[in-house]
Amino acid sequence: MSLGDEREASGGYGGTGQTRTRLPDAGSDPYGTPRRGPRSSSRSLVTVVGVVVLLIAAIAFANRGDDPSSSTDGSAAKPGATATAPSGKRPVGAKTDGIPTGYSQDEQGAQSAATNYGIALGSADMYNTEKRHAIVNTVYAPDVAAAQLPAFDQAYSRQSFLEKIGLNKDGAAPSGQTFVSRVIPVGTKVTSFGGSTASVALWYTSLFGLSGEGSTNPVTESWYTTTYQLKWVDGDWKVTDFTQEDGPVPVGRDQKASTAEDMTKAVEEYGGFTYAR
Repeated sequence: MSLGDEREASGGYGGTGQTRTRLPDAGSDPYGTPRRGPRSSSRSLVTVVGVVVLLIAAIAFANRGDDPSSSTDGSAAKPGATATAPSGKRPVGAKTDGIPTGYSQDEQGAQSAATNYGIALGSADMYNTEKRHAIVNTVYAPDVAAAQLPAFDQAYSRQSFLEKIGLNKDGAAPSGQTFVSRVIPVGTKVTSFGGSTASVALWYTSLFGLSGEGSTNPVTESWYTTTYQLKWVDGDWKVTDFTQEDGPVPVGRDQKASTAEDMTKAVEEYGGFTYAR
């Protein structure tokens, strides 16, 4: 989602960590603990009763925690982090050059704008000159777009960069391959809000690379948080600046990578979403 030269030579925004899960021995259960002989019926009954009692106690404690009046120190429960959850508001209905626009002038509208703009800025369309101009002019404030567009063109059109990630000089994928650049949002957080300005952090995972036979830059997964500075301009939120940092990165599972054919098929068949709170 940053300028093109922020991506690494591998073609993505950075590698992902992987960890291997050791399978249990034949004589153990799925959690790796040794199998034991059968217990007596009385001992099993005591164990079952004990588990039920613990469950009831846990449920009672959890329910009590939802009630501020049950606090032992007399103070109200501390609020948790604001969840990125549906609010009941209708998603935006308007689109400009295929990008959702027309957000509400509140924190939820700012979060929706940052999310959908982030998806557009991290898409493969940014490598096509005409589409890139449409994206930048849609998501950025007019004065910022006019000033930054030459820098975007220089970054995304640089021959050495395009060659490094395996694209042709026009930003298109070689014959028989599919270029993948997709942002999948995980959550948002408002870091500041002033009515006509807002700062929204977007946590997401990114897919980047070339799928297809003969690709030397296969599709990889990376994790980032981009914080967007937004300004209310002409009845909508617009980007004025952004910063990006790695992570948070989850532990990778030991899953078998899909074939180039399966990856290409998935990218072509599974479309994206319009995100709104």
